[in-house]
Amino acid sequence: MRYLLEALNAGSMRAAGDRLNVAPSSISRQIGQLESQYGLALIEKGRRGVRLTHAGEIVIAHYRNQIADREALHAKLEELRSVRTGQVTAAIGEGFAGKSFTSLVSKFAEANPQIRLEILTGSTQEILRMIADDEAHFGLVFSTPNDMKIHVRSVIAQPLMAIMLPNHPLAAKASVSIAELAGEALVLPPAHFRIRQILSVAEANSKTFFQPAITSNSIHILQDAVRAGIAVAILPQISVWSELSEGTMVSVPIADDAIEETTTSLVLRSGRQLEGAPLRLLKRIEAQLRQWNKPIRH
Repeated sequence: MRYLLEALNAGSMRAAGDRLNVAPSSISRQIGQLESQYGLALIEKGRRGVRLTHAGEIVIAHYRNQIADREALHAKLEELRSVRTGQVTAAIGEGFAGKSFTSLVSKFAEANPQIRLEILTGSTQEILRMIADDEAHFGLVFSTPNDMKIHVRSVIAQPLMAIMLPNHPLAAKASVSIAELAGEALVLPPAHFRIRQILSVAEANSKTFFQPAITSNSIHILQDAVRAGIAVAILPQISVWSELSEGTMVSVPIADDAIEETTTSLVLRSGRQLEGAPLRLLKRIEAQLRQWNKPIRH
């Protein structure tokens, strides 16, 4: 089963062989033995890449559950020994990688020096793929996914806001419209990010389309552009929570129903049971989500 999973992840027998340092023929032979054992084809024949049949998908799902169960067993035994060790891989949207989240992770690392942390960033689709493929224990994404492979552990309302300096002309308004924002210099994430996809619906509804002055997939560049006073960002409050709390930036609601209903979700693979270090960090983030669910008023 390991060879089948490696072939799937690598995309070909040859690439899987290179990863495992074995001949591609050995990969094919092992998969063939599995197919003989189960009496069903596990991969589609005649394709250049590796694509699973329905039976292959069932076998891979079973194998991934076995791996997760072994990991959970190991974590439980380590907990019994009171050894605070382990490894945690979390995947988050770039928009969450601000000072507030960084502070949370730093405090966790300081309190648990023997736990190895890996924090990955990506688009919502990339994160959901990492979760489904067990490349990350859990993820934090903007909006709530509708995917049977993904379990939503926690969800909070987190509408997009116009983020600006306190002395900006729009800062004192109760809300701003899409048309008003279109007249401002904007700094926004790329079009394939979930934030932009949500904004595109609002733009279409209002028949007003943004032409951002700056586009970047880095939350730090978005924050710096606002901090320098050269642009207005459109982000959830969670992305600039520390700056809002300190009063160095303000958030103004955007008057659009689609934007007001957006959410942030803490997710993991359906059926996966976390234990030990991954569960400890997940619960810490879950507690922080409850704090982030309290809007900051400017």
